[in-house]
Order: sequence, then structure tokens, then C-alpha cells
Amino acid sequence: MNFSKNATLFRRALILFSFIIVTAILWNTYIFFQKFKQEERIKMKTIAEALKNITDINSNSATLNLAVEVLNSNKSIPFILTDSELKITDYYNLDSIKAKDSTYLKKQFRLMKQSNKPIKLSYIEDPNAKKHVRKIIYLYYKDSSLLTKLKYYPLALILILALFAAVIFLAYKSSKSAEQNKLWAGMAKETAHQIGTPLSSLLGWMEILKMEKVDTSITDEIEKDIMRLNTIAERFSKIGSLPNLEKMNLVPEIKKSFDYLKSRSSKQVDFKFNTDVSEVNILGNKQLLGWVIENIIKNAIDAMSGKGKLSLSITSSENKAKIVICDNGKGLHKQQFKQIFETGYTTKKRGWGLGLSLAKRIIEEYHNGKIFVKNSAINKGTCIEVDLPITK
Repeated sequence: MNFSKNATLFRRALILFSFIIVTAILWNTYIFFQKFKQEERIKMKTIAEALKNITDINSNSATLNLAVEVLNSNKSIPFILTDSELKITDYYNLDSIKAKDSTYLKKQFRLMKQSNKPIKLSYIEDPNAKKHVRKIIYLYYKDSSLLTKLKYYPLALILILALFAAVIFLAYKSSKSAEQNKLWAGMAKETAHQIGTPLSSLLGWMEILKMEKVDTSITDEIEKDIMRLNTIAERFSKIGSLPNLEKMNLVPEIKKSFDYLKSRSSKQVDFKFNTDVSEVNILGNKQLLGWVIENIIKNAIDAMSGKGKLSLSITSSENKAKIVICDNGKGLHKQQFKQIFETGYTTKKRGWGLGLSLAKRIIEEYHNGKIFVKNSAINKGTCIEVDLPITK
């Protein structure tokens, strides 16, 4: 108990610690991004001053050379110059081939307007003129490729962490599922072992009853139920291990399970067995296939509330045997056609949702067949089909 409690506390502490680390990384990334963005803003203001000096006709050669050098040093930040009416006059660090297309330039201009506040350049066009004309130029720019990548870094980090968490969760879930399967298999085998002791005793008592010359009709029925218990014990003992498959005629084995349930079900259920073949050979396990058929028939009887019509038909083609079990019970909705084969799903008040999921595993994993809802309608009934490969 203490170990389980400590493990839970450790997991919670680990999750909290991971959350703090991720939050710290994201916050530091945000601070770094803002600082880098501010530095790019300062750099663009320096470039703006350089442009101002280049356009100033009174600038000396040293100032002019320095301004050109500053302008040429910018290789990473794209920017566009416009006049006071926001008409594009020049551009830098954009694709020179694409920039020939005005649509491309307009698109880049829109992006720059959305990205950053423009830098306004104001200077007197000709200081020596009698009337000074002040010229306005706007510098629009967008973030450098490095800053753009940095902006998406937190999203990439969150995505990676989410994927990492998903992998851990799936691995944990798979581990828990494997543990549960192992537990169920162990319980099933132990149940089979425990049933074996009273079964042996019952067989001994059967022999005594026969010696006492009890009515054979009674002893025969008791013997059938004892053999039935023995079959159930064998089925439980096979859970968790690969069953042995042997060549068998499917028809009499299915008929045997059908007749057993027919004799022990309500007389208000009309049972019909139909087949156009007398022999269909498959590689199968008698106990497990009998379990599947009985499980489907029991579900059909429950769906009819113990009163209605139930039919089982067997047909075959060149490579496949088909077993179709139909009832005229309450039916299924379309979305339930696959759900009924999921572990834990049940429409019964006291059901565990294990029967059809085990049936699916037995048919599809052990016998390489298929089991599915062939058709169903609410208040009209359901047909479930089992397909099994035929062997020569």
C-alpha cells in the first residue's frame, strides 16, 4: 500500500517538475525572443540613419562610405522603402527574381506592415534651396529568418514534449494492459485448476449412481453437464497460451454446441439449424470454437429476452466456411457494429463486455478468420457472421 502511494506521489512530483522545467524554457525563450526583436529594431534604426545620410547631398565622403557599409552589412533583415503615400520605392534582402512581380512585393509589404511598426525618415531634400522641401520615407521590415525560426521554437518544443508524453502514456498503458492480461490468464488457469478437483469427485459419484442402477435418463443428463464443466475447465486452461489447432469437421462440432444450448434454453426460443454441406474441414480448436458459437447464441437469446427465433446456418465456398447466427431481438445501431467486439463494451446491465472480445481474438488471432455483424436493425434482429479458412 505504501509502495503504491509512494509511486503515485513520485509520478505526480515528476509531472510537476517536468511542467516547471517546460514553463521555464518557454519563458526564457520568450524573453530571448523579445530581446532579439528589440536588437533588430535598433539595427533597423541604424540602417534608417544610414539611408538618411546617403540621401543627404551634404554628407561628406567618409560619412557616405560609412552609411553604405552599414547598409551593406544587413544581409538578414528584409525591408521595403515607401514614400509618404506608401508607394514602394525600393526593397532590400528580398528574392530579386520574385520581386519583379508586383504581387509578390505587395504581399511582402503586407507582411511587413503586420510584423513591425515602420520607421519614419524625414529630411530636407535640398538644404541649399530657397524653399526647403521636407521628404518623408517609411521603412517597413519583417523579422529575420533566425528570429522567425526562434518564434516557432516554443511550438516545436511543445509538440515534441506532447509526442514524448504520448509515447510514455502508450507505453505505460500497454504495460498495464499486459499486466492485466497476465492477471486474467493466471486467474483463468487457476479457476480451471480449482474446477478440476470437484469434477473428479463428480465423475466418481456418477459411477456410483450407475452402479446403483439409477434411471439412465437422469445419469445421462448429469453426465452431459459434468462433461460440459470439463469442457469449460479446458477452455479456461487455454487462456493466455496459443491453442493447438487440428484438422476437424466443422459441421458436427458446431451442431454439438447448438444442440446443447437448444436443450437447455427456453422452449419459447425457436431454434433452427441449416446447412447445405455435411463436411467442412478446417484447422481449429474444438473447445475454443465451441466457446465462440455458444457465446454468440447466448447473446442472441439475451437480445430476444428468451423469446423469439434463432437460426444458425453453415455454408462453404472454395476457401471459406461461413457460419451465420441470426436472431429477431432488439438489434443494434450502426455505430455498435464494431463496438460490441471491444473489451469492456456491453449492452447488458450485468455484463462485463468480455465474451465477444474474446470471440474476436479466438477467431481472428488464433484461427485467421473474421467475425463481424453482417446486418442488424433496431427491433428487427441481428446476424453475426464467422468466416473460417477451409483446409484440404
